Amino acid sequence: MDRNDYYGGASTSLNLTQLWKRFRGDDTPAENLGSSREYNVDMIPKFMMANGALVRVLIHTNVTKYLNFKAVDGSFVYNKGKIYKVPATDVEALKSPLMGLFEKRRARKFFIYVQDYETNDPKSHEGLDLNQVTARQLISKYGLEDDTVDFIGHALALHRDDNYLDEPAKDFVDRVKIYAESLARFQGGSPYIYPLYGLGELPQAFARLSAVYGGTYMLNKPECKVEFDENGKAIGVTSEGETAKCKKIVCDPSYLSDKVQKVGKVARAICIMSHPIPDTKDSHSAQVILPQKQLGRKSDMYLFCCSYAHNVAAKGKYIAFVTTEAETDNPEVELKPGIDLLGPVDEIFYDTYDRFEPCNDHEADGCFISTSYDATTHFETTVKDVVELYSKITGKVLDLSVDLSAASAATEE
Repeated sequence: MDRNDYYGGASTSLNLTQLWKRFRGDDTPAENLGSSREYNVDMIPKFMMANGALVRVLIHTNVTKYLNFKAVDGSFVYNKGKIYKVPATDVEALKSPLMGLFEKRRARKFFIYVQDYETNDPKSHEGLDLNQVTARQLISKYGLEDDTVDFIGHALALHRDDNYLDEPAKDFVDRVKIYAESLARFQGGSPYIYPLYGLGELPQAFARLSAVYGGTYMLNKPECKVEFDENGKAIGVTSEGETAKCKKIVCDPSYLSDKVQKVGKVARAICIMSHPIPDTKDSHSAQVILPQKQLGRKSDMYLFCCSYAHNVAAKGKYIAFVTTEAETDNPEVELKPGIDLLGPVDEIFYDTYDRFEPCNDHEADGCFISTSYDATTHFETTVKDVVELYSKITGKVLDLSVDLSAASAATEE
């Protein structure tokens, strides 16, 4: 059941008319932007790691047959005021202008260690137990400089802050491996893929799949009030005088606001442009990560860009997003370092939304609540939450070892 008249809740895609209505309160976008119908502007823009958890979920559930993916052109990182391509392998490390000559050699050795690392092959561990050794200790073994650590930790391993440095290195190494393996899958300039027509296609594809298995999808159901028995356990959902009975409720934080707590706030800007992001090698689609340290912040900032090449905008138009975990109440000022990298924009919309996570006992009340979407421009954190929810609901561990080639056919258009 969904209170909205469209699929996808917070992560829907809007056409121009809907975008104007939501952020400007009127229905008339500028005519020079082209037809409203040609736009699919994601409200929660995120790319998918080609070898990451979401693609595995899509293959596992066979939703891939309803979707067409296309590789994302570029993955970049911000360093000392400039944008650079993210080097992810030993070969790329040697070519990268991000590092000096000696640092390139050190980084190359580190990448070779990560590429050769196999959990089940102790010879590849070089005497290090990555469940004991911290990421900081592993990095110091290779003598990497702070700036190098910055881009490896934030743009490859996709950590959102620097806490990972004092945690076991296993997760850090696994993340860098996923990035490098994803990059190798589609001979593109990035490890990311993204569906044609935007992310609004995802919930619709799952809705189609659920119909195949006898599921019912109801849009436009106002109120959606969860009903509880005398012990506080969920027994159904009421809308317009009718109650659908159930044993378990799965929902986002907006449906059970008394069972969640606010944990942060996302600030973002949505921009419509007539050119790609400068210094991204004319990429029609790209992600740029601005590590927190480079901006003197507590959390990273993300640039996301896609265009008519993914059928999300009119010909010649680009959609760019700048997002970050809000540290102030002034998104215009806070997002400026990212917006300054975009060059001239045709239209810009600012927005902030609160992030919630559940604080209920799901065993007692039968309510399984997802966490709100974070500021990252990739799906790795969201999917982790979904897979954990699956285990809580079913008591089973989701096996995501799938044949990844099942998703490759659709990407080679």
